[in-house]
Amino acid sequence: MADRLTAREAIAALTADFTESAAPAGDTAADGPLGWSGYADSRVRATARTGEQESVVHGTATVGGLPCVLISFEFGFLGGSLGQRTGDRLEAAYEEAMTRRLPLVSLIATGGSRMQEGMIALTQLHRVARASARLRAAGPAQLAVLRDPTTGGGWATLGAGADVILALPGAQIGFAGSRVRPADADPVAYTAEGQLAGGHIDAVVPPGELPAAVGQWLRLLAHRDTPPAPAPVPAALSSAGLPRTGWDAVLRARSASRPHAQAYLDAYFDVRLALSGDRSGGTDPGLLCGFGLHAGEPVAYVAQCGTATRPAGYRTAARVIRLADRLGVPVLTLVDTPGAANDAEAERAGAGAAIADAFAAIAAARVPVTTLVIGEGGSGGALALAAPGRTHVTADSYFSVIAPELAAAILKRSPDQVHATADQLRLRPQDLVDLGVARSVVGAGPADH
Repeated sequence: MADRLTAREAIAALTADFTESAAPAGDTAADGPLGWSGYADSRVRATARTGEQESVVHGTATVGGLPCVLISFEFGFLGGSLGQRTGDRLEAAYEEAMTRRLPLVSLIATGGSRMQEGMIALTQLHRVARASARLRAAGPAQLAVLRDPTTGGGWATLGAGADVILALPGAQIGFAGSRVRPADADPVAYTAEGQLAGGHIDAVVPPGELPAAVGQWLRLLAHRDTPPAPAPVPAALSSAGLPRTGWDAVLRARSASRPHAQAYLDAYFDVRLALSGDRSGGTDPGLLCGFGLHAGEPVAYVAQCGTATRPAGYRTAARVIRLADRLGVPVLTLVDTPGAANDAEAERAGAGAAIADAFAAIAAARVPVTTLVIGEGGSGGALALAAPGRTHVTADSYFSVIAPELAAAILKRSPDQVHATADQLRLRPQDLVDLGVARSVVGAGPADH
């Protein structure tokens, strides 16, 4: 179990610059909307124990030199539960973020809705969801830090609904709290580490690293009202000449020794933070996504790593592209895949729908998307992450409607015709430029002989 800080200790651990906002007025003396006997006395005792009037405090803060609106939960006040007065404060915080056009950071520690207020407490989730949707439509980012515990409606609104979700090591996280989940449930599923593995949060961050991580995210997620310039095309990391034949291009793209996505990202970004998971129970280790700084400017990235991309990868990519589009941040995609995963598990996970979602995210993006093909460009699984009209290729890459071996098989050609089929497909980098599929071959030396 993670250490439990008070609301103000959690704030102090993140920033020394916090100005609390006035709490909205409201009746706090009675036994609540249900007339729950002893409820008023419980709140009095909670105040005496914690020094707080409610389960959340909110205000403005500066983290890493960047301003934000900050919410912090007090778990010692009735388990950090959400009641009507809590809803008032949360709604006021979202409104302040929208009015000031500032990102919202939530330090969450809650057991869920407050039973002593019954359905009135539960309906606060509608208020929070509506306020979150309004802020999202206005543009500013929402970042959640999940403390111990984050369960129930707090997880299902402020937590899981945030754009970027960080968690403290060992924190209990889940819609079901420890007293209501099945007795035989796997306890790992309800931890920060389990949620990360399941694709539901972006990172587990040790407490000592949290101020730097939140500060970096605030910088990367800063909303822009002016249209951004396209992300610069990365420099080629090899000096290879243009391939002589189509099969040469295929062999070179499949070589383990050529530069891969990790090397390109390391060379391109000064600072880079990863986003992980599709928020639907899946991750794809063969796809790297996130935001970074290139020459001091934020750029979102989606990079294939040479493996068959899985449905979770496409859904994660679509999530990142849509977030970048909302924030006014240009996108860079690195294409390198033999194609989309085509096993039975991928089909059960919705491969077609996930690929369609990636196509739709790029098609609808108002920010410029720049693509560099750095290896294999295998069919629609690669094209789904390629930018129409702004795709470039390296000399050690190819792009094809299908792999030449598969094309030969479909056309009922013998194996000795694969090389000739590769030529017919015109999949070489220089062919792609001639066909208008790619704008340029980046950093190519003279053609090989």
